[in-house]
Amino acid sequence: MTAPTKPPHGGTTESTSEHAPGEPLHSPVIDWFDEHARDLPWRRPEAGAWGVMVSEFMLQQTPVNRVLPVYEQWLARWPRPADLAAEAPGEAVRAWGRLGYPRRALRLHGAAVAITERHGGDVPADHSQLLALPGIGEYTAAAVASFAYGQRHAVLDTNVRRVFARAVTGVQYPPNATTAAERRLARELLPGDEATAARWAAASMELGALVCTAKNESCHRCPIAAFCAWRLAGKPAHEGPPRRGQTYAGTDRQVRGRLLAVLREAHAPVPQAALDRVWHEPVQRARALDGLVADGLVEPLPGGLYRLPLT
Repeated sequence: MTAPTKPPHGGTTESTSEHAPGEPLHSPVIDWFDEHARDLPWRRPEAGAWGVMVSEFMLQQTPVNRVLPVYEQWLARWPRPADLAAEAPGEAVRAWGRLGYPRRALRLHGAAVAITERHGGDVPADHSQLLALPGIGEYTAAAVASFAYGQRHAVLDTNVRRVFARAVTGVQYPPNATTAAERRLARELLPGDEATAARWAAASMELGALVCTAKNESCHRCPIAAFCAWRLAGKPAHEGPPRRGQTYAGTDRQVRGRLLAVLREAHAPVPQAALDRVWHEPVQRARALDGLVADGLVEPLPGGLYRLPLT
């Protein structure tokens, strides 16, 4: 979700070619991005690699409008990885608020600790070193290397996968899970030049977020509509497996969220009785609480008390 803000640094893991297959797409998409990209705080030079990393953790499965206020508060409190590493992991969970999927907060805290201990408090530029950090997978490592350090990597999030599925493959939606074929296509579409590749990664992602959306796509505003295989084929309907919906009401996720809300708002251990009041169904409530403990998000104490983790 970010654009590169620095000149290229460090090596790359992608091979280059003189003429990229996606060359007809590059200039229109990048030119569109130059004109229409949102002004987001993690895209500004002052965000640095740490700001990019924080944004990537927060933006996973969470829309920009919900991330913005939490991101600003987070960076104001913890402007460097060492600042977060010095705090208890429970403070990261508390500051995460209602972004959802709070294990991301613990993973980001763990990454901050590792960056402080292994890299002197500076987010590494090397892709393999990024990938070795706890809680960081292929997508986040590629995104940070590309957006923060201007390197040449295939950055495949849901938005990019949808753009490629439609524009190149000619189908409405990508598979539910990223495939080897998608990764190969993304590498083939990369511009050969590092700086251009990093810009392409950000631009194709923004195109999927703003124009080539999952529903009600705006083909009349798309800079590559004339090349889009799906549009040229008459927009055939999706024929693959049903797309996964995201339900929330009544799920264990909702119960976990309510339990965590009580613990976030309390600055002292919370008795079991206070947690029992958040959900009417005792079996589901106990399962959700056990899951939070197993995930390291809640720490049980003697006497039936609970708190956010201190270690």
